[in-house]
Amino acid sequence: MPRYRFSDFILSPRRRLLLRGGVEQPLIPRYFDLLVFLVERRGDAVHRRDIFDAVWTDVVVSDSALSQAIRTIRRVLDDDSREQRFVRTVSRHGYQFVFADVLEEDDGTDWPGASLPPAVPPPALLQGEENQCEPATDPFAPLLERIARPAATSTDEEDQRDAAERLHALGTADALKRLAGAGGHAFARALLRDTRWDTPQAGPVPILGEPDALAAASHLVRLRLRRATGMVAARWASAAGGGAAAGAAGGCIGGLLLVAAPGNSSPLAVVPVLTAIGTVCGGVAGAGIGAGLAVAESVLRSWRTAGTIAGGAIGGGLVGFGIQLLGGWTLQILEGVSPPVGGGLEGFAIGGSAALGYALATRSSVGGVPSPRGRARWRVALFTAMACGGGALAVSMAGRPLVGGTLHAIAHSSVDGPGLLGPLGRLIGEPGFGPVTAALIALGEGLTFGLGLALGLTRRR
Repeated sequence: MPRYRFSDFILSPRRRLLLRGGVEQPLIPRYFDLLVFLVERRGDAVHRRDIFDAVWTDVVVSDSALSQAIRTIRRVLDDDSREQRFVRTVSRHGYQFVFADVLEEDDGTDWPGASLPPAVPPPALLQGEENQCEPATDPFAPLLERIARPAATSTDEEDQRDAAERLHALGTADALKRLAGAGGHAFARALLRDTRWDTPQAGPVPILGEPDALAAASHLVRLRLRRATGMVAARWASAAGGGAAAGAAGGCIGGLLLVAAPGNSSPLAVVPVLTAIGTVCGGVAGAGIGAGLAVAESVLRSWRTAGTIAGGAIGGGLVGFGIQLLGGWTLQILEGVSPPVGGGLEGFAIGGSAALGYALATRSSVGGVPSPRGRARWRVALFTAMACGGGALAVSMAGRPLVGGTLHAIAHSSVDGPGLLGPLGRLIGEPGFGPVTAALIALGEGLTFGLGLALGLTRRR
């Protein structure tokens, strides 16, 4: 594996080091990978899509994340975005490494300077003679002023993020000390908290227990949602589509089994009817749980696992509660019956269990929302399906109906309608729709829905 020399920099993919004059220039792993990728393909103008596929292979990030990565690399290389000595922006396409004199050499074991300590941030004071310190121009003040209040334009927002990253490089703790009593304290703290993930020298930026904690948390949520709006919408739509596909498959399989069951009196038309019902129920449930998951994993980075579980549970519970109210009122008005209609509690349990499996299966994904490929994607889907199936089984054993149990209860409560799914019980030796039949149907619903939801969530556009 070669290393690359250009200007006064040495880039070693093997050692994962970028040195300037023998001093390490820190970059977070994704940004280091991006620099290596651009240097390796320096003869090409690389499309943004190819960059995402090569560098962010297992996660999805917004376009602004790539812009921020390029800005950080330029700052580390002391590049000017207007002159672009190293990284050129190719309008409406991507980026190209354009420094002409790049030397490739073997990255041998002997490498002077590879063990030198990391660069030390510049001090805020200049040391004079006889240990007399003379105050230098305060580098924090203009940067703190730039991040004092929310930006008005996207250009201003990128400029603010650059200022926040520079403050981390100067010293996170010192920057936070200077925030005390400054105007825009809450927003500045939120911006420092958000950008600390993209700066390797950054220290902790606490929110809870600090002044204006609620305001800072609110600013942080808005910052992250604004940068991830398109990504959240895409994840939500994919989750809804995956849930709908799973519901359609489950309804179709259930209908075919029902038609084939001994003693069944339902016509073949029950298959498309159950397929349509499954599609609607699965799509609505997927939309609710997917929305909770997408928002949580885009907003919460420090508590991603717990936040994702909570988001899925809340999203499923809200949708389930709405369906429970609307369905119950509709049946009472049109049919005059009040069967036990599943809803809020069931949605909360299914959403939470699906999110638990998904969060645990993707806990190693960092730097974006998970989007694994190949076997890794199917592993996430199967893990989510098993967790969701376990939650559905627990709900059924607690006597709470899911989609199949609710349909059976509605048919059983009709004036002249027999139990819809009773014949399925005979397939497993029960005289009718008993607890074992209900549990098996619920387990199948949970497994199918969890599989479809996870495949939808991890779909890479």
